[in-house]
Amino acid sequence: MAPDVAVTHLPIILRADPARVVLRPFIPADDPPSTDKPNRAQRLTERVMALCDQAVAAELDRVVASLSDRHRDIAAVLLRRFQEVSGAIGRAQPVPGAEPMIDPQPESGQQVLSDARRRLIGAYFCEEYSFEAAALFNPSIVAHPDQTRLPPGCLRFVLSLRGVGEGHISSITFRSGIIGADGSVVMDPASIQAISPHIAFIPGDIPDDSALRLSCAESRDISEIVIFPVTLHQQHGIEDLRLVRFVEDDSSVTWLGTYTAYGEGQIRAELLSTTDFSTFELIPLRGPASVNKGLALFPRRIAGQYAMIGRIDHENIWLLRSNDLIHWDSGKKILCPRQVWEFVQLGNCGSPIEIAEGWLVLIHGVGPVRNYCIGACLLDKTDPGKVLKRLAAPLLRPSEQERDGYVPNVIYSCGGMVNGRTLILPYAVADSFTTFATLALDDLLAAMD
Repeated sequence: MAPDVAVTHLPIILRADPARVVLRPFIPADDPPSTDKPNRAQRLTERVMALCDQAVAAELDRVVASLSDRHRDIAAVLLRRFQEVSGAIGRAQPVPGAEPMIDPQPESGQQVLSDARRRLIGAYFCEEYSFEAAALFNPSIVAHPDQTRLPPGCLRFVLSLRGVGEGHISSITFRSGIIGADGSVVMDPASIQAISPHIAFIPGDIPDDSALRLSCAESRDISEIVIFPVTLHQQHGIEDLRLVRFVEDDSSVTWLGTYTAYGEGQIRAELLSTTDFSTFELIPLRGPASVNKGLALFPRRIAGQYAMIGRIDHENIWLLRSNDLIHWDSGKKILCPRQVWEFVQLGNCGSPIEIAEGWLVLIHGVGPVRNYCIGACLLDKTDPGKVLKRLAAPLLRPSEQERDGYVPNVIYSCGGMVNGRTLILPYAVADSFTTFATLALDDLLAAMD
């Protein structure tokens, strides 16, 4: 019988904080479109246009005062929001005697709006959103771009997390910390603020299905970055980012992550890409395999191709390959349920980790009473379609101390990492909060058969 694996549970718990809020776009729901009357956004703008300058100044002062201790550069954020919506509300008909509404670049003869009125209009088209009010879970972990000024054997990391807010809508948020040479983990304190990203659409080959570019240059700490749903394909949530530090054949480094985008009645996989954790691109994936949850990229090409593992049939883990990173077709089934704790289905718990012995893959299995457990297997380094060995018993399973929460009996992760010969495993409990465990890599491999 394979030896048990000694797992060290760290005294770190990351819980949801409803006080952490971000300003995001808001457009009031409207009646069916009409060509002969202003829409609701235009009618709202007309009301603001009818205010006298003194009323505009008084209300803007109140708004700014209420937000200034929670958001940085609030005046600039409100002005930017006005600019984002001005095209849609530019046809508003001004109330007689009020300032005429115009686009940011006025044509000859148009009156320019005051910055105060622009900012107040912008305030009506944004809202505070508590992005982690209900839960903070399903973490993944990668090496931070900045590894300077660290003691020998230490590693600075980025942790991605799924935050759940109003309406059970999921967003992506980040934390950072340092792994000690002894396997200890110290988290950096999270900022009390979160910044609103600059949003730009990247035209693609499919109408109304653009990629996005998000600029978060105003952030002073990675914990201030929040990636919330923007497109219709994401409107019900962005879930379970599986980050990986991807090294190309030319040694260039990009941090990539697959996540599940929830639209109206459908899901699909999308790809996050960044080189600096300041500017991000969100790109729809294509092909039959991209309509499934839980895809995870390998950290480099395999035999010249991009590779992923994922569950495309609701039960088994498959190996997928692509020539261009965007298009993913069917692949090869490599892992099927075998043990009682995985009879319902298998899935990955993050991107494969390259070690000397092969590709270490953390997996989850679903067993009786819909219990989610975490296990592991080892794939051949040259041919990852070949399973060398796997755990018969789970590494982590719901316990008396770790079973209660929003979704009971679920232990889950979106990725671990290795530092030296220690596996660092952040994981979520009951779709509610996040904690950490560590274990010796040699013990883990010895327990596989």
